[in-house]
Amino acid sequence: MILEIGLIVFLLMLLFFFSSAETSLTVVSKPLMHQMEVEGDRRAALVNRLQNRKERLLGSILLGNTLVQIFASAMATSVAIATFGDAGVAYGTVLMTVVVLVFCEILPKTIAIHQSNSVALALAPVMRVITWFLGPPILAVQALVNGLLRLLGVPLKAEAGIEETIAELRGAIDIHTAEDEVRHERKMLRSILDLGDVEVGEIMIHRKNLATVNAALPMSVILDQITASPYTRLPLWKGEPDNIVGVVHTKDLLRAVRNHTGDLNEIDIVALSTPPWFIPDSTSLIDQLQAFRKRREHFALVVDEYGTLQGVVTLEDIIEEIVGEISDEHDVLVAGVRPQADGSFIVNGDVTIRDLNREYDWRLPDEHAATIAGLLLHESRMIPEVNQVFLFYGFRFEVLRRVRNQITSVRLTPPAPRDPEDKD
Repeated sequence: MILEIGLIVFLLMLLFFFSSAETSLTVVSKPLMHQMEVEGDRRAALVNRLQNRKERLLGSILLGNTLVQIFASAMATSVAIATFGDAGVAYGTVLMTVVVLVFCEILPKTIAIHQSNSVALALAPVMRVITWFLGPPILAVQALVNGLLRLLGVPLKAEAGIEETIAELRGAIDIHTAEDEVRHERKMLRSILDLGDVEVGEIMIHRKNLATVNAALPMSVILDQITASPYTRLPLWKGEPDNIVGVVHTKDLLRAVRNHTGDLNEIDIVALSTPPWFIPDSTSLIDQLQAFRKRREHFALVVDEYGTLQGVVTLEDIIEEIVGEISDEHDVLVAGVRPQADGSFIVNGDVTIRDLNREYDWRLPDEHAATIAGLLLHESRMIPEVNQVFLFYGFRFEVLRRVRNQITSVRLTPPAPRDPEDKD
């Protein structure tokens, strides 16, 4: 009987091992194991190989676990009957149920969940031997299961699409970077994933805010305008503001002025400029970023489907979508959002929804409108009057100011933060 009890204890230890292996190798961090393999960790390489053959791995664990559990239950029942007679069947069943549940299922799985990476690395070499040994019977069982699935019309493999992969990355970013100290890094990572979904028309400098230069003006006037501007590249136009004939760089103009010894009005500013580069407003940020790199340019003019000038977009604008606002000593800072003491915000109508979402972790939709005024017009299906109030997506919109048909100022009140202890 001592030998049989010792064998039961050994079988229970095997159950502990299989439960730990099943949980740890299932929830182990794939990115961490990949990085460790790149750095030369052989155990991490074993974990990755087992992960790549997950069906065989799980089959081996389940087969070993089932065989060991049946054998341990039979041995325990035999010992209980020999000790207590026919009543030993009930005693053995109750005892094995408690022992297996607590010490061979809950305990090892809990340890494996909280220490999944270290447990997986420790058990991977042993599981490699077990999967090799149990490989032939597992292949036969898997072939039978696959045949049954085909008869039932269940697809065996569902390849994850690019959208599903990106959604998984977004979820991973939100889960693993929830701390306040990495809030900025989380914004950057999410912004990188959004580059393919955002169009240049959503981040461009609108034409009404453009700083342009009339090429027909005297050079002295042009110099005054350019030196007073905070920008290094300025569009040139002739005849009418939409007729862009070039883009002048202040460094090129400064060099020409420095080298010219005669009358400054003799300088042909159009000859100093580069040809304008027009792009459609529907171009995604990721495509435009690649185009900037390929053409080695930093400035593009945005037009709509009719060829009408809508604004300009620069390489800095796209970079700011990733890293946040970049300001230097010559930038003109415009305060578009003013927090109020009551928790509301006074927001200029041309403030973009993306900037608000990124700054305050809101979830206002930006599929149909780029600015807060555009969102209000889209959702209300009308041109609101001053002091008119709307409730959209849990936010309170109050129109504070309107110039003609343009909403220029809105009081935006976000929903009250949810009490984490509120279970309703």
